[in-house]
Amino acid sequence: MKKFRVVTIMLSFFVSGALLFSCGQTPQQQETEEVAMNTLSQQEKEDGFVLLFDGESFDGWRGYNQDAFPASGWVIEDGTLKVEGAGTGEAGGQGGDIIYDQKFLDFHLKLEWKVSSGGNSGIFYLGQEIEGEPIWKSAPEMQILDNERHLDADLGVDGNRKAGSLYDMIPAKPQNAKPAGEWNLAEVMVYRGTVVHRQNGEVVLEYHLGTSDWERKVAESKFAEYPWFGKYEPGYISLQDHGDDVWFRNIRIREL
Repeated sequence: MKKFRVVTIMLSFFVSGALLFSCGQTPQQQETEEVAMNTLSQQEKEDGFVLLFDGESFDGWRGYNQDAFPASGWVIEDGTLKVEGAGTGEAGGQGGDIIYDQKFLDFHLKLEWKVSSGGNSGIFYLGQEIEGEPIWKSAPEMQILDNERHLDADLGVDGNRKAGSLYDMIPAKPQNAKPAGEWNLAEVMVYRGTVVHRQNGEVVLEYHLGTSDWERKVAESKFAEYPWFGKYEPGYISLQDHGDDVWFRNIRIREL
């Protein structure tokens, strides 16, 4: 009789635990909350994130150094923001780079990207609009790349042109980008001059604007001749048209 009572108590304990887990009472379940594409989770809302793309319109976006959104080259496809490639790489960009029409200084940007086979693109931040000059001459770039096929993966120094890298300056380590055709999560955080890149949930690089180390890195790079490059001041977030098919979704940001 005693043995039966003990077994009953143990079964009750395990059943109660299972019910708690199934009702979403554990932190692990809360972390894996599923939300619809181009919407915010409850936690993101509480943290102050806002959407920069609703999956249905180009609201808030315009062409770099333009008053309106490009008439061609960018489309909305199945709830994603897509740059349409022409099959000729950089020379085939039809729409040009686009920017979100608000400047940010300290922020946490999150978005997902998917690149076509052999594709190349980038996420610019802290960019300035300078008449007659492309945005890459002022804005640091988080690289988007098909590491397996695009030549840039083997160029540069120590992999600093691979996905997630600060383009042509600091390599993303570990290099954890997913293959062409699969979605990657990219995050850029800027706070008081410190910049962090995250790729697929891992910190892959960190640097510090305005420091002697940063100034040395710039001086040793191809950006040395551009006095506007990589300054800690409010700037635009931009998505690059490099002439290849690239898809973006779940673009959200919070100011820090």
